Amino acid sequence: MKIVQKINEEVLAKTVKRCRERNIIIPTFAQQKDPTTVPPAIKQRLADVGLWDVHPANLFRITWKNEPVERGGLFNQGNWIEFPPELTGVPVRIIGLVGKYFPTGAHKVGAGFGCLVPRLVSGEFDPTTQKAVWPSTGNFCRGGAFDCALLGCTPVAILPEEMSPERFEWLKSIGAEVIATPGCESNVKEIYDKCWEIRNTRPDCVIFNQFEEFGNAIWHYHLTGSIIDEVFSQISGEGDRLAAYISATGSAGTIAAGDFLRTRYPHLKVVATEALQCPTLLRCGFGGHRIEGIGDKHVPWVHNVRNTDMICAVDDEQCMALLRLFNEDAGQEFLRRQEIPEALVEQLPLLGISSICNLVAAIQAARYYEMGSHDVLFTPLTDSMEMYGSRQAEQLHLHGDYGQADAGAHFARYLEGIGIDNLRELNYYDRKMLHNFKYYTWVEQQQRDVGELNQMWDPDFWEETFAQVDEWDQLIGEFNAKVGLG
Repeated sequence: MKIVQKINEEVLAKTVKRCRERNIIIPTFAQQKDPTTVPPAIKQRLADVGLWDVHPANLFRITWKNEPVERGGLFNQGNWIEFPPELTGVPVRIIGLVGKYFPTGAHKVGAGFGCLVPRLVSGEFDPTTQKAVWPSTGNFCRGGAFDCALLGCTPVAILPEEMSPERFEWLKSIGAEVIATPGCESNVKEIYDKCWEIRNTRPDCVIFNQFEEFGNAIWHYHLTGSIIDEVFSQISGEGDRLAAYISATGSAGTIAAGDFLRTRYPHLKVVATEALQCPTLLRCGFGGHRIEGIGDKHVPWVHNVRNTDMICAVDDEQCMALLRLFNEDAGQEFLRRQEIPEALVEQLPLLGISSICNLVAAIQAARYYEMGSHDVLFTPLTDSMEMYGSRQAEQLHLHGDYGQADAGAHFARYLEGIGIDNLRELNYYDRKMLHNFKYYTWVEQQQRDVGELNQMWDPDFWEETFAQVDEWDQLIGEFNAKVGLG
């Protein structure tokens, strides 16, 4: 699937002028992957820029390798947490990649970059006359709004009305037009319906739909896949093996890192996680849930389900209980008494709700496959508790103060008690069934081509799709040369 079909020189000239006026240099994917190649002039600019500032230099911080300091930091070899057996109850090494240290505080800003930039440097999107529409269940539209604020164009954020208030507040503070659709994170069709309404009534809008934009998956294939490979090389000992990669499906961008890792570790298990209350992949089921940001009730167009080995459905009540255990004073004190290292206890607020979901699924996968001490599992910690303070307050209102008895019960039931229920290991035809399930959303409802759907079952389709980054980097380099800022 070739993303850049042609170059619109007329629009490109206007975009170049806009970026020159707003002091924007666009990083290449190669620079995001290896920030040691970032120009010295950019590094000097970053010395005065906060990590979460809406500032053009922070485009170069769309990487997993930011120094975890509030202001003036440069780059490192990645940020991760290792969850020990004392917490997980399994002998494997579970490594969580920390998403908080991206601009906006969530890794989804990378997906927004991957969707927008190919259209920007080819002249397919005109920031001087068009608005960018970001259909999302939370963090993707925040990433898109960040990009638009830098470009000086209006972002239109579409997200379910039941998402956390923190997301809405941030979007409004950045000047986004916010459209709240009915329902919770599993009500994705309502988002798509709003997109069709905008297509038919607002010709100045361009829709960047993360669920069908291959730029989303391509960014994660190269950036998230490569950082996992690099971190594993740093931490692995003799005999260790990269055994599994676990990711909530959501828009199916992040799970594309598994496609990259499969090229390096052929025996890797790729585990897709979803909410038990909406078990779409597990049982072709439906429902509403509270694991914010993962989306449901369909198979995203960009999900290469042929590369998925297992489905793991996690109870949202389990995630909310662990949220309290990891963040309440009584919960943290209980964990210390279980001899959980103090450094880890202090890091647990780096896990948002979907990050907790991913951790639970990693433990389940380790139990199911009976993995041992030489097995290393990776999972993304997509955002942090900064997005969910209101949810913690709701739990306090619903259930009262959190004490030692609550912490002990939650530790026993939701960590020590993790089993292998609500799992589904996929055979060849299970995967083919989930692939075919795309038809009902994407061909019947969203007017995609059935021929392309059939083509997507071919592994060569994905190999060719993921290989476009070199071309994009060349276009970015040419674009920056025209901007002429450095």
